[in-house]
Amino acid sequence: MRNKRMFMLMIGFILFIAVIGFSLSDRKESTWPEKFLNDSVVYVQQWFYKPAGYIAGFFEDIGNLRLIYEENEQLRLTAAAYSRDKIKYNFVEKENERLTDALSFTERQKQMYNYTYLIAQVVSVSNDANNRAMKINLGSESGIKPNMAVTTIDGLIGLISSVTPFTATVTPITELDEASPTFNSIAATILGRENESFGILSSYNKETSRLVMTKIAENDKMTVTDTVITSGLGNVYPRGLVIGSVESLQVGDFGLTYTASVKLAASFDHLTEVFVVKVPELEDAGQ
Repeated sequence: MRNKRMFMLMIGFILFIAVIGFSLSDRKESTWPEKFLNDSVVYVQQWFYKPAGYIAGFFEDIGNLRLIYEENEQLRLTAAAYSRDKIKYNFVEKENERLTDALSFTERQKQMYNYTYLIAQVVSVSNDANNRAMKINLGSESGIKPNMAVTTIDGLIGLISSVTPFTATVTPITELDEASPTFNSIAATILGRENESFGILSSYNKETSRLVMTKIAENDKMTVTDTVITSGLGNVYPRGLVIGSVESLQVGDFGLTYTASVKLAASFDHLTEVFVVKVPELEDAGQ
């Protein structure tokens, strides 16, 4: 029995030495058992590798979806912020343009005439079709007095008719009526020909939305498209305020004078801000 074990041990040792020697020898190709074992391992590995790849890809896709969702959320927030900032920018830009125009207007007027312009907000407009009076947020505490002219950067819009400490009522020029005891005429002339042209704005035609200028001399050189301004006569409206432009001329009563239709320069739609004109001469005279 002992000899048999010794014999088997010797056989095994010899085979081990033979396998090591065979494996260490310089061979150009594998043996059939090695090829079989290698193909078997690869075949088995592919069944584990593909599902593992699918599972890994699945979790990677989930991670990518999460990343895409977060990126989309950030893009939505960015788009919303951009839209909000764009609206704010447009509003600020329009506000700057409006204030720049207002500043330029007052500077031009100061260079021409020594007037002070008080900016006021329109707080309400009457719904009465026969009286479109408006309220502004300046009153006697701010130096506002009755019969002060009110204008915009485009042109004259009316006259202060009544005043309280903190508000004032503006009667618009569209209420001009020669039969009215309080608002019956405006002495006017033509810009650039102040000493050559003259007329009286006597009424407002609500059907045509035009002012009617009368008492224009037969030899007056007034023409269509001329700019009509206040002449300063009458000591109510300060001189030099733009009113509108001549749209047409017609022969007046008895053929001795002319009548003109004047288109207002100022628009009364959506009025938000106006200027109250303070005239130093009138202030000094009242002291």
